[in-house]
This record gives sequence, C-alpha cells and structure tokens, in this order.
Amino acid sequence: MKESVIKKVYIKKLTKISGFKVWIVNGKYIRGNIDREFTNYGQYYRFRFIPKDEFWIDKENNPGEARYFIDTMFIMNRLLSKGMDYKSARKIANRIEKRERSKSKLIQKHIGIKKNKGDIFKSVYKELIKEYSKGKIKVWIVNGELVRGLFFLDFTEGGHDKVYSFIPSNEIWLDDDLDPSEIKFVLLHEVHERNLMSKGIGYEKAHKSSSEIEYYCRKHPEKLDKYLMKEFKKAKKIKE
Repeated sequence: MKESVIKKVYIKKLTKISGFKVWIVNGKYIRGNIDREFTNYGQYYRFRFIPKDEFWIDKENNPGEARYFIDTMFIMNRLLSKGMDYKSARKIANRIEKRERSKSKLIQKHIGIKKNKGDIFKSVYKELIKEYSKGKIKVWIVNGELVRGLFFLDFTEGGHDKVYSFIPSNEIWLDDDLDPSEIKFVLLHEVHERNLMSKGIGYEKAHKSSSEIEYYCRKHPEKLDKYLMKEFKKAKKIKE
C-alpha cells in the first residue's frame, strides 16, 4: 500500500501476540477505498492486502469484543497456514469463540432469559430509528455483541429478516458497533438487499447489488439520502 493510504488505515497498535502485531484500523476508510467487504476484523488469509504478520480490528464504537476477534484470527491463521480449507477452519474457530463468549457476564445473564422464553428482544433493541420506521419496516439499532453471542457470530454491520431467521418479520437490524457516520450506508445496503430478496432474488445476487450501491454512495455521499428515500418507497409497495 502507498504511504498515504497506510497513514489513513492504521489508528494504533493494540498489542503483539506470538509474532503478530494487532492494529486498530479505520474500517470506514477500508470499506470506502480498499475492500467494501471488510467488517469487524481481518487477517491475511481473508484479505490479501493485510500483511501476513498483522491482525486488523476495526475501531469499535462499543469496545469489548477485541479479545474474541484476536483469538479467532489467531486460530484461523494457524489452521489456514497449515493448509486447512477456509470452511473447516472457520467451523473450528467459531466453536471456540462461542465457548469463550458464553463465559462473559453479558451472555450468561441473557442465556437464562432466552432459555426461559423471556423477551430477549428488550435487551437486544437499543434504539428505533423513527425516521425510517414509519412504514411496515422497523429499523433498530441493536446490541451487536449480544446478537453475536446469542444468535449468530458473524452478524456484522447489519441484517434483516429475509436473511436471518432470528430477526422478527419486517425488521432491519443495525449493529451498535457501527460508526454513526456509516449507519446510513449500511442501512441502504440492507433495505436494498431486502427489497430484492422480497421479489424472489437470491441472496448472493442481492448482496452483490447491495454492495455495489453502498460502495457507490460511499464515493458519492451527496446521493445517499436520495437513494435511501427511493429504496424505502419501493419497500412500501412490495407485497409479501
């Protein structure tokens, strides 16, 4: 990478573990200029632009999960470097990460609520975004760490009911770990993807289209509100 790009990517060195330098990085810049698929963290075997001896973690809006990300990257790196296929390595790393997350006070507290069929969503929901929740779709900022610990480890940035069965019907969830300046970009991605999937388009094709429109608006932020308005108008017309 060019020196000018490097200065924009790296925020601070967090720690060093077994020869790997762990960096807090500017995920927003990476998504807008290097790879739109970069999410909470990454290492060389997933993103080839990351140096082999480095682990990258996006700056957390709500700190507390870095230790899980580091452990997962370390396990993945070790397994993949030995030739294991990505799917198998991910399965092993996920199993270990789930076990470690289950030990946290946050998850211990809420596992009981979930098992007893209590209203777990009271804890998951943090804020209803009223501006975009005037129609049938409700847009929620949610506790991302809780969602990852209780429902799905790979929940990142956002999701909706057409992809995740644990999200109630007609809802879009946005991770509270998102930088506030990225919320609208991710929301555009999710509502566009949901609109396409509601019409019978498969996830892969819908996701690709949504990534493209999100990336375009990251490059042309002045068009973001216009695109959001169009997508929510489309959502109101879809019969499900």
